[in-house]
Amino acid sequence: MSKIILSHSNVKNHFYISPLSEKFILKEFDCSLDEYNNYLLKDALRSRNDHIALTWLLVDCKTEKIAAYMSLIMDAIKLSFTEKELHNLNYPFRTIPAMKIAKLAVDSNYSQKYKGIGTFMLETAERFALACNEEYCAARFLTVDADIEHDEGILAFYQKNGFIPNSELINKNRKTISMRKDIYQ
Repeated sequence: MSKIILSHSNVKNHFYISPLSEKFILKEFDCSLDEYNNYLLKDALRSRNDHIALTWLLVDCKTEKIAAYMSLIMDAIKLSFTEKELHNLNYPFRTIPAMKIAKLAVDSNYSQKYKGIGTFMLETAERFALACNEEYCAARFLTVDADIEHDEGILAFYQKNGFIPNSELINKNRKTISMRKDIYQ
């Protein structure tokens, strides 16, 4: 069985993006990692209600099942002088505003049927950050703590999608690697 390649031109034929709400059946989601399944099932709504994280769902148009989710939060990252030069940031501040992808997971059944769901979710996060910049507050970067504990290939996935490691935070937590993407380069 060949996978359907998900793109912006065909995504609306298969899925829609929606903020998490009580109307969705969460217990059927399974990305094969209990930590990520449990977050969606037990913590995502509470995080929304406590104004900690806002979770967005990629929902199957036909079945209303959740194909993927991401939780977004506000963030700030410290950049070294060299890192700021890389992004043409001539500011005296070390800390730069960002939007963080706190959680991102794809249901195992959908990852077998579709190719590009994770990338589509990252592109959606970037569109949200750009829209936020236009209307509400500034975020120069998208950030993520790449979970290398559960998936050693995750670094390659984020790098393929334009993320680079943050040297200021490179060895502080061996289970994750802090990464950033400049949404204006």
